[in-house]
Amino acid sequence: MKRIAIVVPCYNEEDALRLFYDEVRKHFVPGYDFYLLFVDDGSKDGTLQTIKEISLQDQKVLYLSFSRNFGKEAAIYAGLSAAKEIDADAAILIDADLQDPPGLIPEMLALYEAGYKHVYTKHRSRKGEPFLKKFFARSFYIIYGLFTKNRNIARGARDFSLLDRDVIEAFLKIKDYRRFTKGIFAWLGFQSKCLEFDYVPRAAGKTKWSFKKLFRYAILGIKQFSHFYLLIPNILIILCLLLFGFEIIHGIREGFNHLALRMEILALLILIGIKYLMRLLYDIRDQTLGRPLYLTKETNVEVRNHEETL
Repeated sequence: MKRIAIVVPCYNEEDALRLFYDEVRKHFVPGYDFYLLFVDDGSKDGTLQTIKEISLQDQKVLYLSFSRNFGKEAAIYAGLSAAKEIDADAAILIDADLQDPPGLIPEMLALYEAGYKHVYTKHRSRKGEPFLKKFFARSFYIIYGLFTKNRNIARGARDFSLLDRDVIEAFLKIKDYRRFTKGIFAWLGFQSKCLEFDYVPRAAGKTKWSFKKLFRYAILGIKQFSHFYLLIPNILIILCLLLFGFEIIHGIREGFNHLALRMEILALLILIGIKYLMRLLYDIRDQTLGRPLYLTKETNVEVRNHEETL
């Protein structure tokens, strides 16, 4: 019997967890050994306590809790690491807010059995989402494709996906400290299939993704899969050339005695260049420091594994 790990990253999802648990169990397909693997990303509400209560009722509910909030990317990595640890044949990434419909799980498994190693999902339409969110989402995928030359990421793609054991192994080999999961999955390759569904509102609680966080995440994705930093010096060079061209024309017209180099503008351009150079150096430093992606405060994954071997 194949073992399927349902990996659920959670951050302050206390209000949605029991709804999610009841709903997702309705779509467990007979003939599979399902485990629910919750990753508490340093929640500040009762998320961890609720998960513990559910795990006491259901021996197939596992969890690990971070020492603080490390972000969803770290939670995904931790969840897939735990899926590998319990020897899962495949894992399904899904959010706890029920915006990822559990009703697609049977279809995902059917495609998995048909030979697809990566079954991902995307919105068929974004009806119901705020206009600005839809606009910036569309803009991101266009800009991402231009910068990275990678158009394998479907517009509206979600983290909600099924990953075969081979894809999990490959994903965990990627040692990027700052991670962009959608880009990593596209980079890995493997035989994939897309499932589409219409936008679903949250079942409970509020989104944890502010515009600022989404914007930073978008920039991260572009940086990680392109030569983004080369754009900055190129823009500065063009601006400097335009500035000097303007000053030369002005000097010819007014006499070179009045030629000004506009040192304050030149200094500003230099400072912008230095700022992005320092940001690049800090990115390199963060990658080479060797810090773990997350720190686990407590977990029952190892305990449950030990109980199974007794």
